[in-house]
Amino acid sequence: MAKKTNARLADFQFAGADRAKAKEPARGRGFDLRRFDPAANPFSLGDKARDRAAVEALAAELDKLQDVLYADKRFKVLVVLQGTDTSGKDGTIRSVFALTSALGVRAVGWKAPNEEERAHDYLWRIHRQVPAAGEIVVFNRSHFEDVLVPVVRGWITKAETQQRFEHINDFERMLCETGTIVLKFFLHISKEEQRLRLQARLDDPTKHWKFAVSDLDERKRWDEYQAAYSAMIAATGTKWAPWTVVPSDSKTHRNLMIASAVTESLRGLKLRYPPGDPALASIKVP
Repeated sequence: MAKKTNARLADFQFAGADRAKAKEPARGRGFDLRRFDPAANPFSLGDKARDRAAVEALAAELDKLQDVLYADKRFKVLVVLQGTDTSGKDGTIRSVFALTSALGVRAVGWKAPNEEERAHDYLWRIHRQVPAAGEIVVFNRSHFEDVLVPVVRGWITKAETQQRFEHINDFERMLCETGTIVLKFFLHISKEEQRLRLQARLDDPTKHWKFAVSDLDERKRWDEYQAAYSAMIAATGTKWAPWTVVPSDSKTHRNLMIASAVTESLRGLKLRYPPGDPALASIKVP
């Protein structure tokens, strides 16, 4: 379905943390998360019904593109969904990838590292889950948790944070240089929208499993997390793996914008089915 808005994905992307030389720090100047309105609907087609129809059409197209990606085997696709509690990471996966085959799409939900993972460097567990050739892997949270919670909680120093930014940029550059398309989305919601969504979980017994009292403790640190997110995007939005800020107070708009970005990226790969064996042309199945 053709998009009938004037919105451009480039206006919501940040790739300013590139380094001219590998040894230069990834400082990422020029980004401020506060300039993005989480309640905006720039990619909306006018109403929710049309937007939902567009998401369904894009999901169907994504299924076809994923089929060729799986056969082509020239590329790997890593989709990173990062955002505060209730920003909609689960919902994005359900909607955007609703029609894709389980053979070629895999979701990984990241939680606090276990004992084995803590015994290695913090990127060890991440590298084990990146996509193989022809595969799409969706990260629900990601390696960026290691420059968020530890920063807000004061568990690492500013120098250690800067070092991790540089590690992550180099890690993602290596992935991209070896055939991985890295698509990073920050699901941007307002504090009031988070309040409504947390309360909805409390009001619905079937969603109590999604709620933890610690969610309220983290909410008290809202401003600190917003600053950490802003610093994270500023320092790790690169030309090889830019960040896309997705206004996400509207769940439908969030899904539409991410579905548009993922399908647009796959279209640009010029995917193709591999050529068949010429000898097959003369074979007739008895």
